[in-house]
Amino acid sequence: MTLSPTALLPGVRSATVDTDRIRMHYLDSGPADGTPIIMVHGNLSTSRFFEHLMPELPQYRVIAPDMRCFGDSEPAPVDATRGLADWADDVFALVRALGIDEPPHLVGWSTAGAAIARYAMDRPVASLTLLDPVSPYGYGGVRADGTPCFPDFAGSGAGTVNPELVRRITAGDDSDESPLSVRNVFNAFYVAPGHRESPEREDLLVSEILKTVTGEANYPGDLATSPNWPGMAPGTSGLLNALSPKYCNWAGIVDLDPKPPVLWTHGSADLVVADGSSLELGTLGASGTVPNWPGPDVFPPQPMVSQIREVLERYAQAGGTVRTEFFDGSGHAPHLDAREKWLAVFTEFLTST
Repeated sequence: MTLSPTALLPGVRSATVDTDRIRMHYLDSGPADGTPIIMVHGNLSTSRFFEHLMPELPQYRVIAPDMRCFGDSEPAPVDATRGLADWADDVFALVRALGIDEPPHLVGWSTAGAAIARYAMDRPVASLTLLDPVSPYGYGGVRADGTPCFPDFAGSGAGTVNPELVRRITAGDDSDESPLSVRNVFNAFYVAPGHRESPEREDLLVSEILKTVTGEANYPGDLATSPNWPGMAPGTSGLLNALSPKYCNWAGIVDLDPKPPVLWTHGSADLVVADGSSLELGTLGASGTVPNWPGPDVFPPQPMVSQIREVLERYAQAGGTVRTEFFDGSGHAPHLDAREKWLAVFTEFLTST
């Protein structure tokens, strides 16, 4: 049977619930009394980026919400000054609304890595799975030790996104006519080179990305100018500002007590979260793509993977358990382009906790 682009996989349910924060849409699978796993998607994606995994975990109750800014949840604003705390609090509100009374296993992809870390810093969790997470020191404008290149964190936030991408999302562009069309961005930056989802699945995921709520309160956020290179600094609202190192920092997990087990999975060919990511201003400046780069002493490329590794090493040295798995050749989404291998690692981790 060929599924239509909007049909859910067998065993996966769709629902909406009013929490005490926002109205949230989510996918659900498995028994109501199963051990809860909550899979939180990242930037420019939705719950359906996890849908294909859910039937493979039948003994668990797997819940994948649409986070504010994305999917079919209420289009609520993001207070960037709280980092990813709005997302963390929304997940907890969903947990309460669904009557889940045990600490869940949390999976956080990309942006959501910071959100689930923040959740764990505020309340108990059974485990944390960091799936190609944003650096513990946010995205852009910092040195290796997490200190800012400039006091105002210039070079991070909403101003760093190409406005043509935002325009095409707002216009609902599902074509492949431009490198900045969502379809081409998905194939270039989400998955490994040469990997293609089925045509139906690709259409579905592109349509889900196009549900992104654009604007100053959501994606990418409000803009702020700066006297420092490259001329912009983070504003105070919207998702990309929430990812700025000015507000986003999850290195505090090192001090958790007790420390939940951590699984870190990462694609070796990830272009989004990488040492020298091709989307980060230090790398773009060094390559000449963004002119007038002040040089590596002032604004070095951000070593994102090295920063993740350093923080998780300190977590382990402080008594935590950390498992690290790199997926050779995978991109920013090994749960898509290395599905079976990623599932095997994740299920083994779950049974060992």
